[in-house]
Amino acid sequence: MSVKVFAPISIGNVSVGFDVLGLAVTPIDGSLIGDIVHVEGTDGPPSQSDLKVAGTHSDRLPAEKEANIVWQCLLAFNRELESLGHQPQGVQLLLEKNIPTSSGLGSSACSVVAALYALNEYYSKPFGQQKLLTLMVELEAEISGSKHYDNVAPCYLGGLQFIVDQPGKISQTLPLFDDCYWVMAYPDILVSTKAAREILPKKYDRQISIQFGQNLAGFIDASYRQDKDQAFALLNDVLAEPYRKHLLPNFEKAKQELTSLGCLSVGISGSGPTLFAVTDDLAIAERASLWLTENYLQTEHGFVHICKADEEGTRCL
Repeated sequence: MSVKVFAPISIGNVSVGFDVLGLAVTPIDGSLIGDIVHVEGTDGPPSQSDLKVAGTHSDRLPAEKEANIVWQCLLAFNRELESLGHQPQGVQLLLEKNIPTSSGLGSSACSVVAALYALNEYYSKPFGQQKLLTLMVELEAEISGSKHYDNVAPCYLGGLQFIVDQPGKISQTLPLFDDCYWVMAYPDILVSTKAAREILPKKYDRQISIQFGQNLAGFIDASYRQDKDQAFALLNDVLAEPYRKHLLPNFEKAKQELTSLGCLSVGISGSGPTLFAVTDDLAIAERASLWLTENYLQTEHGFVHICKADEEGTRCL
């Protein structure tokens, strides 16, 4: 038996929801931007399992399989299986790493979610959604440095996810603005997630905290009422962007130019360096894509994609 699973990229925070909001996205040209994990059974014991890597960005992964997060996912999954009284089998894993690490696209979440989803499918779904989510965030934290669901949940479940983190319910799917395009631009510079978190203040001014709560509550309210004007007027990051924008190449200029082109909002995807711009007009999205390609990308390995929300999330191929 074999299983092949795809996990999509995602926008962590979505500007207005630091650590509690995330959106899965997929290019409108039909290409699959994310990670793919293959699981194939063997006749041997778990000790004979192996992991191979391929894909456009596999050269940035650790050389030793023991240091790869997908291998750690296998070990953790096997321990959970044994706790249920099941005997793990030997498997051959293949990770197709098709997005860069430390990109602000939920790279580590893609690998973790694809691996655990694939293993759960291979073993005929011994674990439910909430258990898998919990396991996913624990493994992803080994890369990002802290537990947060804002990439894991949308990558796994699809759509726009609001993290409630309550007993029996970790994430709530929010209504989408179906006509919106999300232009994603990765410049190909390195921004460590851990470093991007460490640059943030330990404490915030009371007024900033009030503004954050007001923006988030107003955005969620507008999403349910489908009030696009209110939603994107409030799509501002008062917690992280003021400190992280200096880590991105000419972010302020890009934001000004994209806004002048007619984009509804511009922000940092996750910890960066990927930037996103949102619009409800395809012609504006195409002009934004062209400007970003010509002005924001730093090397030939950078890329820009016009995306829409990925409502399906992780799935078998």
